[in-house]
Amino acid sequence: MERELIQTAHAAGIPLPPLQARIQGRVILPGDPAYDPSRQSWNLSADPRPAMIVMAQNTADVAEAARYAGQAHLELAVQSTGHGFYRSAEGSLLIVTSRMKTIRIDREARTAWIGAGAKWGEVLAKTQAVGLAPLLGSSPDVGVVGYTLGGGLGWLGRKYGLAADSVLRFELVTANGQLLYASADEHSDLFWGLRGGGGSLGIVTGMEIRLYPVTTVYGGTLFYPVQAAGEVFARYRDWIAAAPDELTSSIVLMNFPPIPLVPENLRGQSFVMVRGCWCGPIEQGRTLVQPWRAWRAPLIDDFKEMPFSQVGAISDEPVDPLPVFTTGAWMRALPDDAVEALIRHCVQGPSPVLFAEVRHAGGAIARVPSGAAAFGNRDAALLLLLLGLTPTPEAHAALVGHCQRIMAALRPHLTGGVYLNFLEGEEARQRVKDAYTPEAYARLMQLKGAYDPHHRLRSGFVHREE
Repeated sequence: MERELIQTAHAAGIPLPPLQARIQGRVILPGDPAYDPSRQSWNLSADPRPAMIVMAQNTADVAEAARYAGQAHLELAVQSTGHGFYRSAEGSLLIVTSRMKTIRIDREARTAWIGAGAKWGEVLAKTQAVGLAPLLGSSPDVGVVGYTLGGGLGWLGRKYGLAADSVLRFELVTANGQLLYASADEHSDLFWGLRGGGGSLGIVTGMEIRLYPVTTVYGGTLFYPVQAAGEVFARYRDWIAAAPDELTSSIVLMNFPPIPLVPENLRGQSFVMVRGCWCGPIEQGRTLVQPWRAWRAPLIDDFKEMPFSQVGAISDEPVDPLPVFTTGAWMRALPDDAVEALIRHCVQGPSPVLFAEVRHAGGAIARVPSGAAAFGNRDAALLLLLLGLTPTPEAHAALVGHCQRIMAALRPHLTGGVYLNFLEGEEARQRVKDAYTPEAYARLMQLKGAYDPHHRLRSGFVHREE
């Protein structure tokens, strides 16, 4: 195998042995049987083909790979779990951090140190074992670091804020291979930018985060007939108007595809669903949900008291890789004409949209001063996510066009801002400025120039304008 790797490296004009000899991980080149599975992101619509891949074992490997990329005049890309992609890794040196899974919990301090390759489910298991919770998102299968760098809005968001707001310290390697730590007291400018600024400023190899005393929640989903969607949206709008911060919720228009992965009782059907997670006293949560049951008995009602370790069951998102397209936007409100547009485009007649979800934000997210971190759009009340399956290029084009029509119909009710964790590919590149205030974007560009002056780190949000 070693001889084959060296021969492949020589054929590509890349001096593999010097780098392989300096790292504990593995260097993989095109032609190696491990190349395709190592480069593949979770979203199968992306097809990155890097010049070489470094499966990093530790921070030292990341630093060596970054320095090597500079010597070889290769751009850098980074992938942990591969759930988000913003710029293609084509022709780059791709650093994969999925092996870096260190997790250390400090129960007394209520903090955790998390390596770049850890997924939220792995962190959740260790923290719940000592009665604490991290600010994970709707899927425990998502990588911790990438999610956090983009902000991170999860089921405890209205009570405790974004995942980025709970970071205490980052460990990172700059594009030139320098190891740095960023916190409120050290490289504070970088600390500001990493909280919501994505992965363009450095390769985060680990971070320390706050944990919270949450072990049991009242959460789940109410399924109603899609024919009642207008009424359900109206009730949801009233329900969240005075919702306590302990409730983070969403409303969803869902078209379950007729495929074996979907339970038979849902397959090929459409529903309007109310999702939520209450992290206060359980009886108060039960009382908060009861008016829905009294109004109309749901077709399915799985709201219940549950261990927070099972919070991923609320959204029940797929784990296996899929070809998908996602897009989203911040909304001001949900007036009747916005609801009508969502229903008309998403469930009335054939629609390539698998689901349209409107998440309730605000609460602790909005109470953080806008200039405290790079993350923007904190004043927006609602966040829209559209998602569909794209098994072919034709399906992808059809879905993109359909989502553009939806956004056009909703434009009077959109703030103009975006949440970059919900965008991918070309749209993410085009809409970066809309994720930040003008002042924050200018500051991020200055940081990019200071920490990556040669514009080599290409996998994150912020880049020099072409």
